[in-house]
Amino acid sequence: TGDWPYLWLDATYLKQREGGRIVSVAAIIAVAVNTDGKREIVGLHIGPSEAETFWSTFLKSLVRRGLSGVKLVISDAHEGLKAAIRRVFSASWQRCRVHWMRNALSYVPKAQQSMAAAALRQAFIQSDRAGAAQALRHVADQLRDKCPKLGNFIDESETDVLAHLDFPSQHRTRIHSTNSLERLNKEVKRRADVVGIFPNEGSIIRLIGAVLLEANDEWQTQNRYMQTEPMAELMATATKPETVRISTAAA
Repeated sequence: TGDWPYLWLDATYLKQREGGRIVSVAAIIAVAVNTDGKREIVGLHIGPSEAETFWSTFLKSLVRRGLSGVKLVISDAHEGLKAAIRRVFSASWQRCRVHWMRNALSYVPKAQQSMAAAALRQAFIQSDRAGAAQALRHVADQLRDKCPKLGNFIDESETDVLAHLDFPSQHRTRIHSTNSLERLNKEVKRRADVVGIFPNEGSIIRLIGAVLLEANDEWQTQNRYMQTEPMAELMATATKPETVRISTAAA
């Protein structure tokens, strides 16, 4: 019930027996923060792939159960997920900054990765989108001759990796990546590794569901995950699309 401005999505891959063979299935975990600043696990879905239909089915099920007021979805760059977000939510999308950095450095020779990483981080310490975009453009232009693929990567992904800068500054350290799900995913993988290969989907739901219930109960005893004052301001201006979706030119 209520509004859930921020939604994190991530997939963990597990092995399952199916028709006499072993297949890889995706366990999708959804975590959201409500307007009271409390974090909760709001969904788990098991499927054969991360195609758009798979993601759309999951996101639509969350909406049917009452998930509303989503302003920003944070995830890795799954093409199917991006399309599903556009289809199901009227929300901005933040590409996980941690995964983005790994992808960016993969286009840089090993000897230059430390230098490139330091330069890219300068963009993420800027106080607004305009400054961050300018810093990323500078890095792209400086390294374009030596690392043309990096320049193209920055050109294509700049808007997505800086989306969190359109939101309250007090929330940005929480919403720039899927780090809030990393610890949870590690625990899921640890428990799953004990089993190895699951006999069916139901066994995955029972084990992973128990892990998620345990984590969710622990979160409810903790302090608020986010400050509520900026949350109130965010929701008060949510009816004005320009305050949620600020273009690079207007920022």
